[in-house]
Amino acid sequence: MNSEKLSTRLAAVASFVEQGATLADIGSDHAYLPCCLVKAGTISKAIAGEVVKGPYESAVRNVRKKGLSDEITVRLANGLEAVHPSDGVDTISIAGMGGPLIATILNDGIEKLENVKRIITQPNIHALSIREWAVQNGWQIIDEQILKEDHKIYEIIVLEKGQAEYNELEMMVGPYLLDRKSDIFIEKWKREVDEWKRVLDSLENAGNTEAIDDKKEQLRNKIELVGGILSN
Repeated sequence: MNSEKLSTRLAAVASFVEQGATLADIGSDHAYLPCCLVKAGTISKAIAGEVVKGPYESAVRNVRKKGLSDEITVRLANGLEAVHPSDGVDTISIAGMGGPLIATILNDGIEKLENVKRIITQPNIHALSIREWAVQNGWQIIDEQILKEDHKIYEIIVLEKGQAEYNELEMMVGPYLLDRKSDIFIEKWKREVDEWKRVLDSLENAGNTEAIDDKKEQLRNKIELVGGILSN
């Protein structure tokens, strides 16, 4: 992958960056996303944040190689510590991490979000954590996307400030994704339900402690909740 041609996953993330935005890409790796967006003329300025020295150095080299050092600032920093007030960042992207880690990054740097208009997240797993964080912190979901790349299924959740309420099923599978019920969405949740059933079957032979009984009840509830949308 290079900054001229993004992966399917990162291209989908890029599609949610608005024209003229000032972007902070957190966990930017090689800074492919901000490089591509600047080259495309979507944005003119970006911050690429990396907490690991190796990817940080790769991002610095890539930005320099593309001749974009004036437009893209690469910083070695933990999470939203990469964002400075003087940057004027109005859009945050965080892609390629687990949902709980993304939620922790947002929570730990919540004071950096005061002037941010849009957050674009792409969790590899446990997207529920991001939806929970959004509801608890005054952000609403304005769009979602589900896609498949290299046999893996990814979700993108786009947030803007505002209050919203979602029921248990919407929180689990995503309100926009639930409304659209794409083939990839159905595939993902069929896989999940099959896995829950497998775990439930194994627990049926694991004795009866309070913890096991609670786990079995949780699994039955999830199977019933999600199974309902797959049968319609």
